[in-house]
Amino acid sequence: MRDKSEFVTYVEARSPRLLRTAYLLCRDWTQAEDLLQTALVRVWRAWGRISESPDAYMTKVLVNTHLSWRRRLWHRELPTDAPPDTAVPDDRMGMTDEREMLWAALGRLPPRQRAVLVLRYFEDLPESAVAEILNCSIGTVKSQSSKALAKLRIDPQIAPPAVASRLRGELG
Repeated sequence: MRDKSEFVTYVEARSPRLLRTAYLLCRDWTQAEDLLQTALVRVWRAWGRISESPDAYMTKVLVNTHLSWRRRLWHRELPTDAPPDTAVPDDRMGMTDEREMLWAALGRLPPRQRAVLVLRYFEDLPESAVAEILNCSIGTVKSQSSKALAKLRIDPQIAPPAVASRLRGELG
C-alpha cells in the first residue's frame, strides 16, 4: 500500500520521461500533456492500491488511455474557416529532416504498432513488459514489432524509391 504523499515525489521525478513517452505515442506536445494529465489522474485514484512497480502501472495507464482516445470517433478538434496562426518551429525538435520523416512515418503506423515500437525501442522495455502493458502475448508483441518495422522499411518517405520497390516485391 502506497502513501499518497509519495505520489508527488513520483510525479516530480518521472514526469519528463512520462511526457516523452506520451509525445512518442501521439506526436503532439499539447495532446501529450493532456494524455499525461489524464493518466496521472487515473493513477492518483489508484495510488493506494499499487503494490508493485508504479512505472509499469503508469506506463500501462498511459498507453491504454492513448489507445482509448484513438478509438473515439473524433478528437475534440473542430474545423474552422481559417487556420490558426502558425507557430514558429521549435529548433530543438525539428533539427533534421530525417527526424521529421521518421516521426511522420511512425504516425502512419496503426496506433497499436506505434505503441509497440515506442515501448520496445524508445522506452527500451523487454518484450514481456510490453506484452503486459498492452495486455497481449509476447508473440503478438514480436509480430506487431516485425510488421511495424517492415512498414517503415518500405515507407516511400524514408527509403529511397528503388530500395522501397525492391523490398515491396520481396515482401509482396
